Amino acid sequence: MAILVFGVNHRTAPIEVREQVALDAEQLPAALAGALETGGTREAVILSTCNRTEFYLSGDDLSEATMADWLVRFKSLDAATVSGHFYTLEDEHAVRHALRVACGLDSMVLGEPQILGQLKQAYQSSVTGNAVGKTLGKLMQYAFSVAKKVRTETAIGQTPVSVAYAAVRLAKQIHGDLKTKTALLIGAGDTIGLVAAHLKGQGIGRLIIANRTQARAEELAREVNASVVPFTELGQHLPAADIVVTSTASRLPIITREAVQAAAKARRFAPMFFVDLAVPRDVEASVGTLDDVYLYTVDDLNNVITENLELRAAAAAQAEDIVTQHAQGFQDWLQSLDANETIISYRRQAESIRDELLEKARRRLAAGDAADDVLQTLAAGLTNRLIHQPTARIREASVEGRSELVSAARELLGLGEPGDST
Repeated sequence: MAILVFGVNHRTAPIEVREQVALDAEQLPAALAGALETGGTREAVILSTCNRTEFYLSGDDLSEATMADWLVRFKSLDAATVSGHFYTLEDEHAVRHALRVACGLDSMVLGEPQILGQLKQAYQSSVTGNAVGKTLGKLMQYAFSVAKKVRTETAIGQTPVSVAYAAVRLAKQIHGDLKTKTALLIGAGDTIGLVAAHLKGQGIGRLIIANRTQARAEELAREVNASVVPFTELGQHLPAADIVVTSTASRLPIITREAVQAAAKARRFAPMFFVDLAVPRDVEASVGTLDDVYLYTVDDLNNVITENLELRAAAAAQAEDIVTQHAQGFQDWLQSLDANETIISYRRQAESIRDELLEKARRRLAAGDAADDVLQTLAAGLTNRLIHQPTARIREASVEGRSELVSAARELLGLGEPGDST
């Protein structure tokens, strides 16, 4: 059973490509079903975040070309635009990658913790969609366990370096003291929650939250002492916002150039700072060309995240050692599955021969044949039938000069070296 990881991430594809490939919660069930019908796929987990869309697959005859063709059709993509950005990892490389992703070692922000929750959610979606079996189920549990071990035994998560942290740090560079500023947060997921917490920690003057699900917005607002405005009234509240941070699952931009132009005019062109953490993007790219408007995406934030990276890099070296150790452990388990299947098949074959000869022996006894003759025939027949295939293959290997197979057979059968009297 092979394991394959196929997809794009922030290292292989710019945001313009990642947002085309991204899969939202509504598309995920159909994507899982489609992936399971592709090639030799038997199991699938799909992880789609702002920085990556990856397919974790298990099955036979898996290939990048097959998956790429399917994804291009499923998402109605331009093959020429996206195909050069895909990557594929197989077997032990795929296993190691899954563990590194769970630990935040493959993230844009080294060691960020949000990816683990996103991977758990992706796994749960696959469980719900009956897309996970023994192999990927074990791999995901391994990944979660290793991530916990890394968090517990290294300092990789002990410094405030995250996309949310970087967004707030950049806001301070542009606006200075935030105590008199107003921030409008659009969305109410984990990332927006972190941004809200960081802004509150920096003494932001006023926090406003808008989200499609009003109840979730109100829940987050209570946690950070913010006010809530209807999602449908964003345009009316933009002029009050010095800082706008958005992270939704919308497939189309929710903040247009025209809306920001109107807000900037109402503000008499006081600076506005936008951080678009969504993929696909929530803010039209042309907003960044307006005067006194500063627009940053998740890719831009990569240039801002500098503090505490040395400490995280040192911790990452420890984390890599943990990943290497446990990746080998998973490979050992995976290889044992092949051995188990072989052992089970061999035992079933032996039991079938035994049952066949035993039934013949019973019929002879019932017919009145001497018990000693029946037992002698049973023992000789069982011995001959059990050793026939192995001895025939050993003889063929010897004739063909395959001495390594003959040596392996001696080791497997516990015969020792030739000439050994024991």
